[in-house]
Amino acid sequence: MAQLPELDFKAYVEKKRAERAGGGPETTGHEYAYISDRQTRAAFERMKAVELAVQSTVRVFKQVGKGQLLGNAVKVSERQFPRIGRIVQSCADTLHITAPTVYIVNSPVLNAATYGTNDDAFIMVHSALIDHYTDDELLTVIGHECGHIHNQHVVYLTALHYLTHAAGALLRVVGWALEPALIALRAWSRRAEITSDRAGMLCGKSDAVAARALTKLALGSKKLYEEFNLDAFLEQYEEGKNDTVGRYMEVFATHPWLPKRVLAMRVFAESELYRKAAGLGTDGIAMSEVDDRVLALLKGDA
Repeated sequence: MAQLPELDFKAYVEKKRAERAGGGPETTGHEYAYISDRQTRAAFERMKAVELAVQSTVRVFKQVGKGQLLGNAVKVSERQFPRIGRIVQSCADTLHITAPTVYIVNSPVLNAATYGTNDDAFIMVHSALIDHYTDDELLTVIGHECGHIHNQHVVYLTALHYLTHAAGALLRVVGWALEPALIALRAWSRRAEITSDRAGMLCGKSDAVAARALTKLALGSKKLYEEFNLDAFLEQYEEGKNDTVGRYMEVFATHPWLPKRVLAMRVFAESELYRKAAGLGTDGIAMSEVDDRVLALLKGDA
């Protein structure tokens, strides 16, 4: 049996610390990143359970992940869907990262995801997303995924995906040992989504388009998009604030509930950082205030 290559996760973390981790929009670097996301990733480096889970799952991924996609998906290139390739390049240029490899996956589910390692990441875009989204909306989605790469989320996203979906037999045997890592990774993932939603807004430069792209995930019907009322949708968040069971179930989710994400994006849209990037002026609130308000919005989950 072939031996899996060893992955020295501690050495990997130190290597990435020493490197320049992308550039972000002009003069911003990673300043748009949600502070709770940054703090949690720093804590992961000190958490043995999470480190071991990430180390083992990324080691497996490096053997099987890309091979499966090359056999079952379609790779975007200059000769294959160049229009989508230009969208990817635009996002990469905005965030000052190398344009990632993108695969189109045959799926009726509106979704996109990023996996791999921080220095060898790829994006999967489900075919339904291409059918339902305009190019401007797709720009914010791919920008969101590029935000995961820019902020070095990828190894943790990969570990969470494989521990949740592709390690059933392993979890039945040692699930009790991995559960603390899963809980920690899910909590971090909800925070990382806030960061990447902001990256998508910076790439698309339209908070209205970003909100529309996000809320289409909740609806999923071409016949109803024109009738969709965003304000009524956001009122669902107010209605569910006192739903103790609903709030408890969110603890097991990898993403915040969609109304929360839209409201958090609206706060970021008020920031000086975003307004400058979108060409809307030089006024706006500081990122520290943005994060304080988002922290209050997400409450105990922040």
